[in-house]
Amino acid sequence: MTSQTHSVPTADQIRRAPKVLLHDHLDGGLRPGTIVELAREQGYENLPETEPDKLGAWFREAADSGSLERYLETFAHTCAVMQTREALFRVAAECAVDLAEDGVVYAEVRYAPEQHLEGGLTLEEVVEAVDAGFREGERQARANGHRIRVGALLTAMRHAARSLEIAELANAYRDSGVVGFDIAGAEAGYPPTRHLDAFEYLKRENNHFTIHAGEAFGLPSIWQALQWCGADRLGHGVRIIDDIEVADDGSVRLGRLAAYVRDKRIPLEMCPSSNLQTGAAASIGEHPIGLLRTLHFRATVNTDNRLMSGTSMSREFELLTEAFDYTLDDMQWFSVNAMKSAFIPFDERLAMINEVIKPGYAELRSEWLFQQTAATSGSSGTED
Repeated sequence: MTSQTHSVPTADQIRRAPKVLLHDHLDGGLRPGTIVELAREQGYENLPETEPDKLGAWFREAADSGSLERYLETFAHTCAVMQTREALFRVAAECAVDLAEDGVVYAEVRYAPEQHLEGGLTLEEVVEAVDAGFREGERQARANGHRIRVGALLTAMRHAARSLEIAELANAYRDSGVVGFDIAGAEAGYPPTRHLDAFEYLKRENNHFTIHAGEAFGLPSIWQALQWCGADRLGHGVRIIDDIEVADDGSVRLGRLAAYVRDKRIPLEMCPSSNLQTGAAASIGEHPIGLLRTLHFRATVNTDNRLMSGTSMSREFELLTEAFDYTLDDMQWFSVNAMKSAFIPFDERLAMINEVIKPGYAELRSEWLFQQTAATSGSSGTED
């Protein structure tokens, strides 16, 4: 008899497993139908498709360019319909509901407040609208029989000059649903060191931040994010693989930066499907997450942009289990890694691990026993 612990989980088990999400963009996860409705309400006429299924397909195809810059262009349409309090509230609430229905129990969702000011909102009004939406989504999820906790990461755009202002905003709302800070956008030509004043401010305030690094650009962006800026986590960090050598005999040598990242347990917010679209990886089977898992880096699994990648946390784990034969034990390892790396207090992280995540996986692992017992009982009975 083979223990379920050592068997690839089913799609249903993956969906029901408690999952933790650290890297998800609010403006990259809208429902296509919501975009169509908001565009109609707001008079936005530039959508490439007005039928939800076709629009969803367009986003996925446009994002499949292999270029980060082209990938980022798709956000013009989602941000265009997220310029009112009502729209932000709706999108945030739906985000929480959708994640909860996919088995996500804790999520940190990021967005750039400076990209939602065209309708006259202030930065503060944007943050408050999104927070209210997340809380409403949590309430709706509970009513639907799901549990989720959502925190916000406020993102500054690395090509702009408002990072200190957004960092101050994140600090002002750190007790009102905002759990940290991030910078995002095209990496090439916009190194994280351009925003040192924001990071130094956050460190003085004992606040948390992650930095998009090591996705489109290589090891220098990771090194700068860590050694100059002091990032708590790396957004993507997939190019750390460039500092790891695998010999023909299978032996592995870590360069000094890779060794530092592993030894210091610096979390890597890995997004497999997204990395394929932006050219950071050639296939799921060749994605560095496989080797990084084997080498025990603090790797985590994330969605990045659910709309553009046509994905979910369950879908990401399905792809990984197909490519690497991951088990429920592996899923739990990734989920515990993520929860350990979350930007909420230690005791709350520990409670989520011990009272939600580990019991959830233990229950799934026990299912094989009852299934095997039922099968054995049914086959061993005698006919009258």
